[in-house]
Amino acid sequence: MSHRKSISLKHGYFVSALILLLLLVDVSNTCTATSSQLTPTNKRVAFPSKDSKEHSSSILGGFASLSKKKVRKKRGKDAIMVRHRSVRPDNIRGGESESAPNNEKQQQQSYLKKIRRTIFPIYGKDEVHKFLLIGSIKFFIIMALTLTRDTKDTMVVTQCGAEAIAFLKIYGVLPAATAFIAFYSKMASIMEKKTLFFSTCIPFFIFFLVFDILIYPRRDSIQPSLSSVQSFMGGATSGGSAVLARIISNWTTALFYIVSEIYSSVSVGVLFWQYANEVVPISQAKRFYPLFAQMSGLAPVVAGQYVVHFASKAKDFESSLHRLTAAVTFAGAMICLFYHFSSIYIEKTEGVVMSSTDIVTAKKKKPKMSMTESAKFLASSQYLRLVAILVLGYGLSINFTDIMWKSLVKKKYPDPLDYQRFMGNFSSAVGLSTCIIIFFGVHIIRILGWRVGALATPGIMAVLAVPFFVCVFMGLEKSSLLNVAVGIGTVQCLLSKTSKYALFDPTTQMAYIPLDNESKVKGKAAIDVLGSRIGKSGGSLIQQGLVFIFGDILSATPAVAILFYSILLGWMSAANKLSGLFLAQSEIESNNRKDQPKGK
Repeated sequence: MSHRKSISLKHGYFVSALILLLLLVDVSNTCTATSSQLTPTNKRVAFPSKDSKEHSSSILGGFASLSKKKVRKKRGKDAIMVRHRSVRPDNIRGGESESAPNNEKQQQQSYLKKIRRTIFPIYGKDEVHKFLLIGSIKFFIIMALTLTRDTKDTMVVTQCGAEAIAFLKIYGVLPAATAFIAFYSKMASIMEKKTLFFSTCIPFFIFFLVFDILIYPRRDSIQPSLSSVQSFMGGATSGGSAVLARIISNWTTALFYIVSEIYSSVSVGVLFWQYANEVVPISQAKRFYPLFAQMSGLAPVVAGQYVVHFASKAKDFESSLHRLTAAVTFAGAMICLFYHFSSIYIEKTEGVVMSSTDIVTAKKKKPKMSMTESAKFLASSQYLRLVAILVLGYGLSINFTDIMWKSLVKKKYPDPLDYQRFMGNFSSAVGLSTCIIIFFGVHIIRILGWRVGALATPGIMAVLAVPFFVCVFMGLEKSSLLNVAVGIGTVQCLLSKTSKYALFDPTTQMAYIPLDNESKVKGKAAIDVLGSRIGKSGGSLIQQGLVFIFGDILSATPAVAILFYSILLGWMSAANKLSGLFLAQSEIESNNRKDQPKGK
């Protein structure tokens, strides 16, 4: 019995051990299968042999089936519990509370997309790269322009007087610009586009570098003295002759002024916009060009603060000129580099080849009209005459107050470094205010209408000029009156320039929209000719006459005030009349479009 019990116990231990082994194998297989479903792997799972499977099924068939039933029953209960939990009212409320943040997040994302579409409507990697490359060219062009403009104004105003600007524009800038245009036209007919760009851009920066290193340090040895020039001119000590004597005795400064003026006209109009118009299609231009204007506003901020916090901190103006020239040279190098990289990128991504002298896309050439042809064409249309008066009004009036204001600034800051620091802050203020007003200017015209947009610039100039002229009339011997006059003149010049960019330019360009094609093309060409020549040169000639009569521009303040407000009155009257014609022409054009068949 004991032997049988021991055998049976051994057999029972064996069976129990076998059952435990099979249970472990079954659990191991289940876990392996589950893990393989969650994370697939290339490893093989070790299953029991065929004999062990048959043996386990023969011995534990009933136990295995019973365990499967228990597992199914347990899983069924778990599923019932999950379904029961999912339909509880508090869980339903919890689902709503979870979906509410998702909706808010979607609304925030859509709102951010709208803001991005308004502020930076550039999409895709290629467009962003293209915009940044071309926009960087504009940024560094304006940066160099701002630095050279502040430098030339500082040198001319402090050495020759603000009245010299009117003489230099007539006898220096105008003939130099004419010669440059003829030379550029000759180069454009024989050079490839890339070569033409570099041949036009690089000489300006070479001149600025040579002027800083060679010309300005030797100015005393290569310039005649003021006394010798005055004695040669018959002892000219006041009036226009004295201004001419100061210009001749500082001819290196006059040369720098002329070259800087040519660069300001060529860099933006020829170097940048000609390149941008060739490589930016119309579909992209509607989104790119407003942002280019914003970049144009940021560049003066950077350049102005560089002048204020670094260049003007030098021990003398010659050392400051070294620092300014370093920044100008850096900007010139960046212009060439970004032009090179942008050309390569556009050729690679869009297939636009810039090596040909032919224009990439067929564009209508703007007709060239002489002064006589322009006057005859404008005389035939009242509408175009009014537009021309607007352009002439701004060109004449801004010259009067600008030169008077610079004379007052020189009176307050006779030291070149102090004057330079002031102009740097002014340039930064102009750039920042331009960015802000350009952003809101379109909405002002859209909400308040064309008439308000057209009258805003002369209205601002007229209102702010009243206290400016009053302070000058009262005398500038007291420093308090001088400070007030300089402050009011600064605000007046600042708002005049920014309102011109944001309101005057858009309303003037909008005035051409309702015209027929001939009036649009020829009328704009005629107004450009008369506006650029009479507006700039005419204002300088008038001021020259006043300087010869009164001795200096500040002494001619009563005459300047009368001319200034006479021009503003004619400007505002023309804008008021043009508003009625503009609305009438716009209504006629809209009616004609409605009457046209849809298929045409």
